[in-house]
Amino acid sequence: MSGRIEWVSEGMRLLGEVREDLSATRPFDGMTIGTGIHLEPKTAALLLALVAGGARVVATGNLSSTQPATVDYLRARGVEVFATETRDAAEHDESLRTVLAERPDLLLDNGGDLFLRWLDDPYDGLRGGTEETTSGRNELLPHRSALRMPILVINDSPIKQFAENTHAVGQSVFESYLRLTNRSTQGKRVVVFGYGSCGRGVAAVFRNAFALVTVLEADPVKRLEASLDGFDVADRETALSRADVVITVTGARNVLRAADLPLLRDDVILANAGHFPREIDVAEMRVHPDVVAIRPSTPGLETLECVDGRRIHIAAEGHMVNLAGPSPLGNSFESMDLGFALQALCLAAVARGEATAEDCVVPVPRRIDEAVAAAYLRLVARVV
Repeated sequence: MSGRIEWVSEGMRLLGEVREDLSATRPFDGMTIGTGIHLEPKTAALLLALVAGGARVVATGNLSSTQPATVDYLRARGVEVFATETRDAAEHDESLRTVLAERPDLLLDNGGDLFLRWLDDPYDGLRGGTEETTSGRNELLPHRSALRMPILVINDSPIKQFAENTHAVGQSVFESYLRLTNRSTQGKRVVVFGYGSCGRGVAAVFRNAFALVTVLEADPVKRLEASLDGFDVADRETALSRADVVITVTGARNVLRAADLPLLRDDVILANAGHFPREIDVAEMRVHPDVVAIRPSTPGLETLECVDGRRIHIAAEGHMVNLAGPSPLGNSFESMDLGFALQALCLAAVARGEATAEDCVVPVPRRIDEAVAAAYLRLVARVV
């Protein structure tokens, strides 16, 4: 695994340049940064860039995605990691609160987990930080008046939207489908719940692989966009009844419910690509009256056997399909290079006092977007 981490780190050329700048300017000297982000090879490069900038980093991961070899790698390089490879929400909650017990000066959050728990038991000295996801932004927005500190939302950067969400998530979800199922996509009916930036990418990549893609989207404007982009936008019942693959990418709860089981055809595959493991109500599906047996299938898939003989296959127990299951790779390191450069530079801006309490749950500053875009074109795209 260390070889893979080094391969990824060397490939993230933009973050490498940011790390050199942070090492020279030391914006985090004397500060502790608490992080709650997926612990895998690409995030190791980000956390070590923060260490190079003078930070003491205390870290935990997310449900289902922590890779033990990455934890070992980080600990060997001075990062204090409070994380286990867990799918237990209570155990994950304890790890998050352990990070906060170290009283970080800055938080790098992913899903609003750390900032919301800080509100439960606030301490003096928290200056602000960053939030990685749209799901987290939605969780934090109602609490802006209580937070009253700079929190820059990485996912609201246009770079993050098109580079990571549309292109990279679409690609990594497709790769994970192939890896977990070893099935084809040609001629398969694929239903994608959600037509935000991630859903657009998932729908496009599966269509490019010759699948017949239907988009289910609650927002009529986005549904119109999906239709004009050439996707089928059939009604929910019709789409689910003929689906070979169903992928949720919404950030919402219980998008696919136990009550939907009677609609699903035999041999359908259900997968979630949203941040939280709550879009597919797996727990209720397992105890639905139609389900008479549950068995593991190929690694990363479990099968619900129904009384009428239908088989419903669930990928990665409803966790993020591109970061869970066997041998997860997540998004490409080129896309994460952009997003993590944004992360590091935004944290540095908060550390230097360049963002104020008025910048609470707001997008990445335009100047940082422009700097990252110009540097990537020069370093990686090699556009002079």
